[in-house]
Amino acid sequence: MAVRRSSGILLPVASLPHGTLDCEAFRFIDWLRAAGQAWWQVLPLGPPDFTGSPYSSASAFAGHRGYLADPDAPVTGRDRDAYRARQAFWLDDWMSYAGESALDDQIRFDREWSALRAYARARGVRLLGDLPIFVSRGGADHRQHPELFLRGIVAGVPPDAFSADGQRWGNPLYDWPALRARGYRWWIERFRRQLGLADLVRVDHFRGFVASWAIPAGSKTARRGRWLRGPGYALFRAAERELGRLRLVAEDLGVITPAVDRLRERLGLPGMRVLQFGFAGGTDDPHRVEHHPRRAVVYTGTHDNDTTAAWWRSLDDRTRERSGLPGREPGWEVLELAWASRADLAIAPVQDVLGLGGEARVNHPGRAAGNWRWQLDSAALTAALARRLAVVTRRSGRGR
Repeated sequence: MAVRRSSGILLPVASLPHGTLDCEAFRFIDWLRAAGQAWWQVLPLGPPDFTGSPYSSASAFAGHRGYLADPDAPVTGRDRDAYRARQAFWLDDWMSYAGESALDDQIRFDREWSALRAYARARGVRLLGDLPIFVSRGGADHRQHPELFLRGIVAGVPPDAFSADGQRWGNPLYDWPALRARGYRWWIERFRRQLGLADLVRVDHFRGFVASWAIPAGSKTARRGRWLRGPGYALFRAAERELGRLRLVAEDLGVITPAVDRLRERLGLPGMRVLQFGFAGGTDDPHRVEHHPRRAVVYTGTHDNDTTAAWWRSLDDRTRERSGLPGREPGWEVLELAWASRADLAIAPVQDVLGLGGEARVNHPGRAAGNWRWQLDSAALTAALARRLAVVTRRSGRGR
């Protein structure tokens, strides 16, 4: 999908002042408009797991009841009949898992989300969603369709810069031959659902469509494992035949092989660049701003990174000196670099606009506790900050 030169802000729904789709969500859209931003990026919208992670949701299709501004809003019989007809593929699976009341909750979620999306669209703001590649172990999809998943192995990633033990996510891995035999119907419907909720969707762990790290279910870390081949282009070809061109962004971070790059390029999808990675790498590091391609989304940092202010404080003196940045306002300095990049789309977490430190970090990869808790102060995003960001946005040619 072609994305014109533009920019936006990353703020999970759970990190809104009340963590719901209430007036604060609409106020944030108003602030984005005043700041000249064209995108609001969120994290996955499904019910999070017991740690609060939206990347291990009990459903690949359902919206989280906890995001509702009005969880007791009336629902009619006509509403139920119409929703059942529209969402027939997955709704019974979710209701079998979550109970009969889940139907009304999903109607309320889609109602509130649709109102928010319409409000954003009318103000020139589009929504960038997030699709986790895996589902949760024992969740609705895993429980209702065990024939689509493998046994004895679980998902994760091998040791990397985030963790010497790798990350043992524990999600079930797909039985891709079984999915292929069913025409990839489950995945086609998943794409349909997520693309119906957002204008553009980031696919987390895109490299898993080429190969996933398979860990023995009994292993406590991700050190032991093997690469398990994914479906490659065949899955996306099946989806495009039915849904048309897929409006996706490929999260291509981590252990990326030429085969992953070839798949992304064949699909015409933008990948990701993270400036925090580029400062630590060598002169040929693809995350350095001078190496950014046009078809990409550049981030100051993601939800898995520390805030830019905290990251800057963690650097040694030599790395700071090599960066060429003054370091007086690292969040804004790195943001301006991102906005100046050749990449079509530039995104910064709201924490970087506010200059917040490590206390505002959203997630520590590889750590189970203490994540997904930070929430925005309702008074933090001022008109002055909006004007400042609007100036940077116009100057970089990203204005709406």
